[in-house]
This record gives sequence, C-alpha cells and structure tokens, in this order.
Amino acid sequence: MQAEPTAQAARVLRCLSAHAAGEEKASGRRTHAPVTSSHTPKVIAFANQKGGVAKTTTTLNLGVAFAEEGHRVLCCDMDPQANLTMSQGIDPDTLEHSMFDVLAHGVSIRSTIRKREIDVACASIDLAGAEIAMSTQIGRERALQRAFREIVDDYDFIFIDTPPSLGLLTINALTASHKVIVPVQCEYLSMRGLAQLQNTLDMIRENLNPDVEIEGILPTLVDTRTLHAKEAIEILEENFGGQVFASRIRKTVRFAEAPVKGMSVLRYDPDGIAAHSYRQLAREVLNR
Repeated sequence: MQAEPTAQAARVLRCLSAHAAGEEKASGRRTHAPVTSSHTPKVIAFANQKGGVAKTTTTLNLGVAFAEEGHRVLCCDMDPQANLTMSQGIDPDTLEHSMFDVLAHGVSIRSTIRKREIDVACASIDLAGAEIAMSTQIGRERALQRAFREIVDDYDFIFIDTPPSLGLLTINALTASHKVIVPVQCEYLSMRGLAQLQNTLDMIRENLNPDVEIEGILPTLVDTRTLHAKEAIEILEENFGGQVFASRIRKTVRFAEAPVKGMSVLRYDPDGIAAHSYRQLAREVLNR
C-alpha cells in the first residue's frame, strides 16, 4: 500500500537532515568569494526548482521590507519569465538590455537596473537562451558573480530571484551568493524538491562556492485551515529545526492583485497580513 504523502515527505526530509546538520562544514578548497570589495553586500538567492512556491513574491516583498528598514537593496531577476521585473510595472519587451546581455555578452549590469520601490536588474524572455549562448564561455558559472563586482559599493543587499530549475542560471545565482532562502509551499511535492536543491548546493560548495549556506527555509502559501499544511510545517521543523523561519507566509489574494498594479504587497496593502508577514520575516533575517 502506498504511503501517505506526508509520510513520504518525512522520509525525504530525514535523509536531508544530516546535510543540514553539517551545513557549515563545506568540503573542498576555497575558491573566489562571491563578491570582493572593502564593502561587501550580502547576496541572497531565493531558490527552489519547484515552481509556484512564491520565490518571486518573496524576493520582491522581502526586498521592499529591507528597504523600509533603510537598507540599499537590488533585486536581480534571473528568471526568463521576468515575473519580478513585471511585478514592478516594467515591460520586459521594452528593455534595451536585460540580464541575458549581462551574462552572455558582458554588458554592464548597471544598464539593466531600473529604480522602482527597490532597484531591479531586469530580465526578459531572452534569458531562456542564456545556457546555449554561454556554452562556449570559460567560467560561465561565474558570469553573475563577475557582473556584481562593479556594483558592490552601491548596495547592502542583493536578492536573486531564480528560475524553477537547477540549470545554469540557478547555478550562477548560487555561485554568486552567500546565503540561500528556500521558499517551500506546505505540500508534499514542494518539500520533496528540497532533496534536489540540497544535492545541487553540495555540488556548488565542492566546486564553485564553498561558503554558500542555507539561510533558512520559509513556509509559504500556508493555509492554516488544512491539517496537511500543519503536518508539513511540523515535518520541516522536526528535520531542520532552527533553519525553518518562524515567519509564515499565508495564502492571500493580495499576492495576485499587487503585481497587476506593479507594486509590492507592502505598498498595495501596507496594513494587511501579507505585508505584516514580510516585515516580520525581514526582522527575522536581519537578526540572524
């Protein structure tokens, strides 16, 4: 008889708990740091190859919450869908340069940045062809890391929105990052994706960036009315302990409405539960 999904998820996450316990003991010799400067912004990637887990929503709204606290934030859109770019009211089809040009042709990242609620390094559908365009590029896994070097003095934090895959774009993001925040929808399939992400992080630490660590696992799109969501959070906390953020991002229609207006939820509904959740998360991340 087939095991219940939550039981299967529990087994998957127990296998990963050993990885989590040894997170700070990266193997392999040290290579280049993600960013080099007298002023070093903290680079955080938001990653989970499972789509629909609120990666883009979290990248944008946490960035705006950080900006409210007085920090200089750049949100870098590395997803060919360009949802982060569009969520700030920017039409990708009107861009002269996008992150594709930065990665594939060495164009200055400054040419992709638009100032909105926070600064956005914009993406376009062209990014879908980046892997082929970069196939002959030496050190292509470090293209994003190199691009950041000219803006390290401009920002305190750089947030990277990654695509729902573990291909070259996500590898670039993880190679350039100090920390990774993993948004996880409270359901079995989303949690199962943690195994593949952890394997990718192990590879990144061994070969490209030995210092990258998981900053935390963020339960998103939580429906507190369902037993399944509660069980999923319990499984996460049992296996990852303090790596699971205390903050919970609950389901709300505001997340669908705000991008239509080209706004974060913090601006669209500043006193709502969604805005409150991301401000709470911002305080939690800043205090870690």
